[in-house]
Amino acid sequence: MKDKVYEFLLTIPSGKVVTYGQIAEYLENKKLARVVGNILHNNPNEEKYPCYKVVNSKGCLSNSFAFGGIEKQKEKLEKEGIVVNNYRVDLNKYQMK
Repeated sequence: MKDKVYEFLLTIPSGKVVTYGQIAEYLENKKLARVVGNILHNNPNEEKYPCYKVVNSKGCLSNSFAFGGIEKQKEKLEKEGIVVNNYRVDLNKYQMK
């Protein structure tokens, strides 16, 4: 399952985000959103697998982003042109469909 999560991260285009739930749906079980979060928190390669592009169902960034905290996640998203307001992104605009 972990490999499928990391594989999914590679499909997210620049300037887009996904939710934990979207990844869980890809795994064919919506109840796995928390499991997805745990897998991402143990990401073995931040550069290869862009876990910073994953937000919650409301578009909020992670308070416990594994690679430098919420400020680092915000910085990485903004480098891709994603506007972050109050540590939240507009899913209507930036969510990968």
